[in-house]
Amino acid sequence: MDIYHQILKQYWGYESFRPLQHDIITSVGSGKDTLGLMPTGGGKSLTFQVPALAKDGLCLVVTPLIALMKDQVQNLRSKGIKALAIHSGLTRDEINVVIDNCIFGEVKFLYLSPERLATELFLNKLPLLKVNLLAIDEAHCISQWGYDFRPSYLKVAEVRQALPDVPVLALTATATPAVVDDIQERLVFEKKNVFQKSFNRNNLAYVVRYAEDKEGQLIHILEKIKGSAVVYVRNRKRTKEISDLLNQNGISSAFFHAGMSNQAKDQKQKAWIENQTRVMVATNAFGMGIDKPDVRVVVHMNAPDSLEAYFQEAGRAGRDERKAFAVWLWSKNDVTQLKRSVPLTFPELDVVRRVYEALGNFFQVAVGSGFERVFDFDLAQFCKAFKLNVMVAFNSLKLLQRAGYIEYTEELELPSRLIFVMSKGELNRFLDHNEDLVDFVQLVLRSYTGVFSDYVVVSEDVIAKRYNSTRQQVYELFQKLARGRVIKYIPQKRTPLITYSTSREEKEYLKFSKAVYDERKKNYEARVEAVINYLEQDQICRSKQLLAYFGQKESGNCGVCDVCLAKKKTEVSVDVFDEIKAEIERILKQEPCVQYDLINQLKFNSQDVEKVIRWLEEYELMGENADGLLVWFRESV
Repeated sequence: MDIYHQILKQYWGYESFRPLQHDIITSVGSGKDTLGLMPTGGGKSLTFQVPALAKDGLCLVVTPLIALMKDQVQNLRSKGIKALAIHSGLTRDEINVVIDNCIFGEVKFLYLSPERLATELFLNKLPLLKVNLLAIDEAHCISQWGYDFRPSYLKVAEVRQALPDVPVLALTATATPAVVDDIQERLVFEKKNVFQKSFNRNNLAYVVRYAEDKEGQLIHILEKIKGSAVVYVRNRKRTKEISDLLNQNGISSAFFHAGMSNQAKDQKQKAWIENQTRVMVATNAFGMGIDKPDVRVVVHMNAPDSLEAYFQEAGRAGRDERKAFAVWLWSKNDVTQLKRSVPLTFPELDVVRRVYEALGNFFQVAVGSGFERVFDFDLAQFCKAFKLNVMVAFNSLKLLQRAGYIEYTEELELPSRLIFVMSKGELNRFLDHNEDLVDFVQLVLRSYTGVFSDYVVVSEDVIAKRYNSTRQQVYELFQKLARGRVIKYIPQKRTPLITYSTSREEKEYLKFSKAVYDERKKNYEARVEAVINYLEQDQICRSKQLLAYFGQKESGNCGVCDVCLAKKKTEVSVDVFDEIKAEIERILKQEPCVQYDLINQLKFNSQDVEKVIRWLEEYELMGENADGLLVWFRESV
């Protein structure tokens, strides 16, 4: 058993790796820059956690997903592995403590957002860290061709200069061929080195169904397909509406979105994972990092704005390799909404500049100041104050983030934290003169370890129960200790945050590169068009379309999607059907002819040819002209 299998067994209890995991681990463990394309839920995190544990030193993990960052830190700590995180919402003092612990402690993993990676504070201390691996999660974000390009990721290449002998492991679930090449180029790979699992899912049937009554269709689908399910909708309000509808129709359901508290999210996820709740109705905030293998159906009630997002979400069905379904319900309104999303997602730059100016006025930040200042942010209040459309303001903030002017963190829930700043000797002397605080302080010290060296997450509710008190009284005691400079205390808060990445500038001087605006807008329009084509294209196998989008051109027909099943109804095999169709199209594009001559030109069973002709006429790909000759009506994609 090699060292990697020993670590896998010791910390995770598994005897063997999943397909591709060991190949990626061996590659990066031997010091090679490596790109791994693995589906969500395929065990990506192990590919950097295992090799990092096999070496001395610290693994830097760059990820934009704060919730996932916190979950992984918690999971590693539960296994006795020291891990810390730096993200928006932490104070400068907290960040200093985290980095010092990485320098002087035995921390194995430091998770941080790309924005935090590029700060002067971190870069100054980077040479003091003994880094053994640089792991880049959601690596498609570094590519301007990727569906979620973030300029802050470009700083990773600069960090590599300070870590010349440290290998990079880039990870993503989905990427087109152009993005695969771009990731390796931007991360300055010594040479191309890609490990990719086929995107083909033999057990997953992709179904696109036109439906004006989506709610009725949804109920019909969930009554027909038994087992665990996920239903994706566009916004938070719809999650509750659809969940209520399902419950009223006897289908056990819960709803989930980013605006809920962490406690509510955890409770709902747990009930769903343990099959106490059958259906989770959610926005796209649900599913990241959740590995539930027995999901039988994923239903999309609205169209995502990219096939990358759809593929990831649909791919959460059938991870146990048993038959599962990905059903997409659509109507003409979805196409209209997708086309309208372009000007909403990319407001005119004059509008973006006005939003930036309004933001500075909202926080009362003077021109030339504000660098690295963090503000609690209420989008609704901001829009009301400056009479802004919410979606236009939201997307303007995202553009400002991509341009590097601000960092916008949505709905961040931060628990209470504290650290004892007095030494143990000083604390004893303080308590000698404050006997009323002795029992409380001793209770806190018994409840939490490491409070003299690191900020520790604390629960006022837990302390209140143990102290036979109320949450408010515990809060006041913590504040009293903070005023006495015994502790530094940061109470729990839940709020979006705006961080100024540069000092505030006059709006006229804001610059938006082609990569941030023009090219991104063009790429977004192309992705929207790809989604619309997928919805409307009912001639080519769904799996074949998706695989071709991700660069796998030579895939065969799946035989189980809605397109393949429609062809099977002709009682002709799907592959033979496509061969006959291709020959008919070739002949009729050369010249129109009567059906008898057409059939005689084809070296196929005449009955099969007649069935394909009827199908092509039904779908209006071919038909008769005024002279009674068969003609090809439209291009076959």
